[in-house]
Amino acid sequence: MRSKLFVPGVRPELFAKALAGDADALSFDLEDSVPVEAKDMARGAVVQCLRSEAARVSGKILIVRSNALDSAHGEADLLSLAGTGVDMVNLPKVERVDEVLAAVALLERAESMQGVGPPIRLLLTIETPCGLRRAAQLASAHPRVAGLQLGLADLFEPLGIDRRDPANLHAVLFELRVAAGMADVFACDGAFADLSDDAAFRVEALMARRLGYIGKSCIHPRQVPLANDVFRASADEIARARRIVEAADRAAAEGRAAFVVDGQMIDPPFVKRAQAMLASVRETDGGSNEPLS
Repeated sequence: MRSKLFVPGVRPELFAKALAGDADALSFDLEDSVPVEAKDMARGAVVQCLRSEAARVSGKILIVRSNALDSAHGEADLLSLAGTGVDMVNLPKVERVDEVLAAVALLERAESMQGVGPPIRLLLTIETPCGLRRAAQLASAHPRVAGLQLGLADLFEPLGIDRRDPANLHAVLFELRVAAGMADVFACDGAFADLSDDAAFRVEALMARRLGYIGKSCIHPRQVPLANDVFRASADEIARARRIVEAADRAAAEGRAAFVVDGQMIDPPFVKRAQAMLASVRETDGGSNEPLS
């Protein structure tokens, strides 16, 4: 998941282009980019897109950023996603374990009614001081938690922290990465809002890569190639992806959706990431697997 492109749920005219684009993952946003009066419309449009043939064959990791559970729309968001083929729900501004468990309970309820598809995983966005201090506890709250995502703008701005200072950036990236490591989940870097400053985007992405993050969020398609270059897979990562895909083919022939590779439990979202990685490697110029310096 080198690149994760935000797609506003209120802009269905962008869905087809995003599905056909170069981002490894798409995060359909029902939260900040959607005005209150358009929440229901956006949810319906995203669900329709997720159920489409274009989404099913896209090879993308499909994510929905829901509204917070303490809002008027968060519960409806989660209940609408069972059986859509979505891989993860991105919960925003998570600070408490009970929020994670409440989200799990809603997904379990929805999935039990639908009776189809693998369990939907959770990607928790850490964007407050309380969330950062509790990040390892939040990530360990339930096996459905797949990863942590950093929201630097929401974290730094209220505190007056200079995001362009490398020491400040490293401190927070390191803390979240350690928390993710304690819970054995992945860490994904957050978005960078200044579309005019590709150099600063790369600085953040390169630091995140060196700290073991798997990729970076993008708010515009022009940032996707930058993230893909920085987080391009190594030879070892490509070899592991091939092992996962080969094992998935064997498991499918045996009627199994989950299996073990290199001592780790693998389920459909991991398989989709491996398939996307191999597809992206085939499309790179010259077949180079080294990230740009």
